[in-house]
Amino acid sequence: MKHISLAIILLITSTAAFAQTKSISNAKVSFEIKNLGIKTGGTIGGVQGTIAFDPAALATSKIEATADVNTINTDNDMRDEHLKKDDYFDVQKYPKISLSSVSFKKANGNSFTGQFNLTLKGKTKLVEVPFTYADNSFKGSFKINRRDFAIGGNSMTMGDEVTINFEAK
Repeated sequence: MKHISLAIILLITSTAAFAQTKSISNAKVSFEIKNLGIKTGGTIGGVQGTIAFDPAALATSKIEATADVNTINTDNDMRDEHLKKDDYFDVQKYPKISLSSVSFKKANGNSFTGQFNLTLKGKTKLVEVPFTYADNSFKGSFKINRRDFAIGGNSMTMGDEVTINFEAK
């Protein structure tokens, strides 16, 4: 009886450890875009969210996160204020960017690809996000087209492709 009780306790605690949902405790989000042919970029902070990721149970894994667009930082205060206006991020109306997982696939080793709903400036698009997962840490990079989200309008000098880099624990 003692051995059965011990086995049940071990089974319950090991299942709970892998299926556990945790809050994002540390995250870095940066972006790059070409403007006048030169790469420029910045960071967005205020990342909050939850992670319930188990590489052995991808079908039941879930990641949800938001970032506070008011924290945008390009090392240029005047540009930061311009990016907060309605022709770019419109932070008065859309203060958050959100990302919510739809599905995951294992690539190889500790590499995965996730399908995520990205909501930016009130528009939601499905994006593919390749990432690595090691030591409870996620790291990846993906690209979006800024015009898909009505950011920046028509511009002859600014590129359409934006690269987003992230790290999260």
